[in-house]
Parts: sequence; structure tokens; C-alpha cells
Amino acid sequence: MRKFSTDEIADFQPATRLSVAGSHPEEAFGFVNPPVYHGSTVLFPSVKDMAERTNRYGYGRRGSPTMSALQEAIGAIEGGVGVVLCPSGLSAVSTALLAVLKAGDHLLMTDSAYDPIRTFCDNVLARFGVEITYYDPLIGGDIASLFKPNTRAVFTESPGSLTFEVQDIPAIAEAAHARDILVLLDNTWATPLYFPAHARGADISIWSGTKYLSGHSDILFGTVSANARAWRALAKTHGDTGMCVGPDDVYLALRGLRTLAVRLEAHQKSALELARWLETRPEVSRVLHPALESHPGHAIWKRDFLGSTGLFSVVLKSVPHKAVAAFLDHLKFFGLGYSWGGFESLAIPFRATPYRTATRWEPEGPTIRFQIGLEDVRDLKADLEEGFARLNAAAAE
Repeated sequence: MRKFSTDEIADFQPATRLSVAGSHPEEAFGFVNPPVYHGSTVLFPSVKDMAERTNRYGYGRRGSPTMSALQEAIGAIEGGVGVVLCPSGLSAVSTALLAVLKAGDHLLMTDSAYDPIRTFCDNVLARFGVEITYYDPLIGGDIASLFKPNTRAVFTESPGSLTFEVQDIPAIAEAAHARDILVLLDNTWATPLYFPAHARGADISIWSGTKYLSGHSDILFGTVSANARAWRALAKTHGDTGMCVGPDDVYLALRGLRTLAVRLEAHQKSALELARWLETRPEVSRVLHPALESHPGHAIWKRDFLGSTGLFSVVLKSVPHKAVAAFLDHLKFFGLGYSWGGFESLAIPFRATPYRTATRWEPEGPTIRFQIGLEDVRDLKADLEEGFARLNAAAAE
């Protein structure tokens, strides 16, 4: 395999970039995958070399060949200036926010952000003197009306990972950049493969690699990519806070990245088929999947996204809680568990109403979020059909 330059890789199709970026057999005795470097101490040949930092790596926390391979590969699909690695998706969010905010700054946070991010904002950033305003995720370019003289950043997530509002990122970015305000995007649902965050206007792109990056539900991981405007602050904050990831998780993330394109295609196909089928079920009031023509944000999704993934929600028609429990408790292929993006299908009941502050979320019935894994869709449909039979029986009691 020949060695490709960064410029050459940028011209390849995304699936090819995933396959070749960060792979350097010429540096690993011909092995396709880079070795896992376990280590903290890096030795220098002399005092002079140590003082002048002539080694490529100086300390295990600040990088290794394994980390560099993953950063290079993710950078090839993100298209930013640099990438840092974090030990979870939430730590990636917190690192990105700490990189761009200081005491006295004002942050605009989407009201569709999931609860742990809100907790970090309300319990940590607020304690450090950052002012936070939650905003309607559908505000688009009108977000300019919320800017204050001290507004430093706008945090977006598109679509929201529970309620699936699709944000107009280019319109928000245009308004923000006119005032020298940074735009951060939680891009976990689409991944960089299906939403080119920097090209759409995001200065910082955040990916909870716990999800599709690994694809096997066996690591906690986060990545943050920044453009030239935000990279220096991000890299410094990441280093200054001692953020690092264990080498085995880095290796698993890199291994998972190689198959991301084919896995996402399978997730996309199965999830869309099931979402369309669920729209026909009499027990279902609405399906919240941006790639469906019935979704309110479908036009923006179709304009800005390159694909859809395996996560969506449904709003059931009004039934008692015991009916929802009967539906979920005995599913064979859908585990009851948080997170998503692995090979297995999952389902969780959720309530977004209690924590929304800038908008009202009042669904007409119970809400369930589905992660569609890599099982055969026929088996998943049969499982859900049995679940609906239990739901109807429990509702009729």
C-alpha cells in the first residue's frame, strides 16, 4: 500500500478516506494497523533534545503514535485544522465549552440539548460565572435577536437526540459569525460522514465516539474537531486540563472507524424501513425521524445532510404507563439501555417535558426512542408487533 499525502486523501471519497487515513504500514513494519502504545514516559537522547523538545512525543498524556493515527483519520473526514480525543462524549462537550468560554461570557444553548449537557451548563459553567440562555432550536437566523454584547458562543445539536428538531446550522452560523461568535455543534447523530460540520459553518464539531465511532458498545469516547478560528484555544484547553484517553480505547476507536461507512449505511437502511413501518401502526401518533417526508425538519435535513442514521423517536397515542412497560419489558431484540450507535438495537422511554425551559414539549402520548442496530429488520418488526400486542392488551385492561 502506498503512502498518501494529506492533500491526496482530501480528494478521495469519504469511505476511502476512512480506509486509508492514519494508516502508515511503512512506519509499523508493514502491519496494516498501528500498534497500541502503552506508556507514560518518553525518553530523550540528551538534555539538549529534552530542552528543545526534539522528540515528536514528549509525554504519554500529550500523544502517541496510536493517538496520532486516530486524530489524522478523524481529521480527514471532519475537514478541520485539528482533532483532540476525550474519554467520553460529555467530556468532549465540556472540553469544547471550556475552551471558548470564560467568566462573564454569555452562552446560547439549544433547548433540545440532552440533560447531562444542561447539567454541566447549570452546575459548572454557571458556577464559574458563565451566563447561559436556552433557545428554541428552530430559531434559525433569528438567533441574532438573542445576542448580547458578551455572547461568545452558540451551542447547537442537529437533530436533537431525543426530540429530533433539525436546526438550520448555516443560518445560525451566518448570524453568529457576523458578530464574531463561535458555533459549536454536537454532531453525534449524523457523524462527520453524514453532516460536514465545518463546511456548514460550525467552528467546533463534537462527536460522542461512544456511539458510531466504535460501533460495538465497548468504549466511552469523544472527539472534538476545530477550524482555524477555534483550534488554538481548543488544543490548549485540552492539554491544560490533562484530558487524555487510554491507548486501548484509542485503538478500538480507530478499528471501528474503518467500518463506519458500511455500518452507517446498514443502520440508515434498517431505521428508515422501520420508521416508515411504524408510521402505519395504529398505536403510533408520530414518528420523529428527519429523513421522513412527514418530519417538520425534513426540508433542512434534505438540504444539509448526506444521510441518516439509526436513531429516532416515536410518539405513541395516549396509553397508560403500564401499557408502555408491557410493550418494552419483553422485547427480545431491543435492549433497555442508554446510549446508541452499537450493533444492537435499543429502546428507552423518555420524558423531555420536565427540563425544557425555552420551548414547550408536550407530546400527545408516551415517547420512546429507538436505536436500530444491525439485526435483520424482519426479526425487529416481528418483535415490535408482539410488543404492540402486549401494549394493546394492557391498555384494554
